[in-house]
Amino acid sequence: MNQMIEFFMAMIPPTTTHQQKRATICADGKVRFYEDEKLKAARQKLTANLWKYKPKRMANGPVRLYVKWCFPIKGKRKDGEYKTTKPDTDNLNKLLKDCMTDVGFWKDDALVASEIIEKFWADIPGIYVRVEEI
Repeated sequence: MNQMIEFFMAMIPPTTTHQQKRATICADGKVRFYEDEKLKAARQKLTANLWKYKPKRMANGPVRLYVKWCFPIKGKRKDGEYKTTKPDTDNLNKLLKDCMTDVGFWKDDALVASEIIEKFWADIPGIYVRVEEI
């Protein structure tokens, strides 16, 4: 039977993205990538919230992922209006999927075969997530 999980994490979504990894050149000339403090904090925030919704069974086949990023309203924006400013949806979702992998939603985020990602201005900020095995 296909599993479906749906939840809303009420929070101000992090705007720091996986795209913001840093690089340094080591004494041996090799490049080493690392996460700065903002990216570490965003990862910790997402992971801590995701643990509450960890599925009983890890997905091991193709998955469809729906995500609605709901950002706090600024200026003259209206609840439900699409957000067309940074960060980009693909950058937001990369960190989220990595955190979902770490928590145990699936073995590898390569299993996400279908994605629908949207971002809005919202009276109630947070992240809506639905995971369906397909």
